[in-house]
Amino acid sequence: MYEITVIGGGPVGMFAAFYAGLRSADVLLIESLSELGGQPFNLYPAKVLYDIAGYPAINGTELTAKLIEQSAHFEPTIQTATTVTQIETVEGGYRLTSDQGDFLTKTVIIATGGGAFLPRKLAVDYDERMDGHQVNYFVRDLENYRDLDVAIAGGGDSAIDWALTLAPIAKSVHLIHRRNEFRALESSVATLNASTVVQHTPFLINAIQPEGPLVTLNLKEVRGDANVELTVDKLLVNYGFMSDNKQLKQWDLTLDRNLIAVDSQMQTSRAGIYAIGDAVNYPGKLQLIASGFGEAPTAVNDALSYLYPDRRAALHSSQLYH
Repeated sequence: MYEITVIGGGPVGMFAAFYAGLRSADVLLIESLSELGGQPFNLYPAKVLYDIAGYPAINGTELTAKLIEQSAHFEPTIQTATTVTQIETVEGGYRLTSDQGDFLTKTVIIATGGGAFLPRKLAVDYDERMDGHQVNYFVRDLENYRDLDVAIAGGGDSAIDWALTLAPIAKSVHLIHRRNEFRALESSVATLNASTVVQHTPFLINAIQPEGPLVTLNLKEVRGDANVELTVDKLLVNYGFMSDNKQLKQWDLTLDRNLIAVDSQMQTSRAGIYAIGDAVNYPGKLQLIASGFGEAPTAVNDALSYLYPDRRAALHSSQLYH
């Protein structure tokens, strides 16, 4: 029976497993996919992240490699390609039922993120055979965009990050957004305004048509009559993702807006079960990797206090690492 089992092998789950190792806990890390890394590794491995402490810039693949290297220091047990379906209370802890068998654990930390993610599709009819060719929802390799004319649809952090990342690589970058204002960090917007990225606001994509290996976009002005035609090599759609956390409803947890409700110690409605990262909701919650990194030590420390009330937690990192 493990002392702590972390469900979810994304950045926050990996850091939770590492910190539990710092506290000398016996740790099991379970990930449903065949590889660790979560969203940054599987959805946008080439995307540059700017809000990871200690790294001015790092992409999803590099961040995953660093976290795997870090967590390996304490040699946690790692179980990939395993989906937990039930969390059953047993004497001394919990039985986790999965498609790869059962696991026993004294406490649980859920770090499943937003669950299964699907990109929000274009709201216009188009030939979906263009997906993965002229139309893309993910970027696996930046070199696929080198010296090309690229259009990006969206106005949030991800769309602007991609525009800034591709600007020095692509021949041209066009950013299409339905508002004049962007929903992104002020510093990113300032950098965007000083960049070579061509902004098309406030416009929506009204129609798309393949032109051989290229794609022609018809842009319609929002609350206006203007129309613009734009022909590019690739369209990158960044309208966000729809998440599916249906397994949470099977785990008998109190939910808040389809996310796990937790208290200030990251404790769920079931004693000994904690949740961190994008899977949780509480007043003031920020959906950032940086926030999840801060929540992980809180959950681990409280889990060990729950198991060993008389054991005093170390106050500083220097007292932990060896």
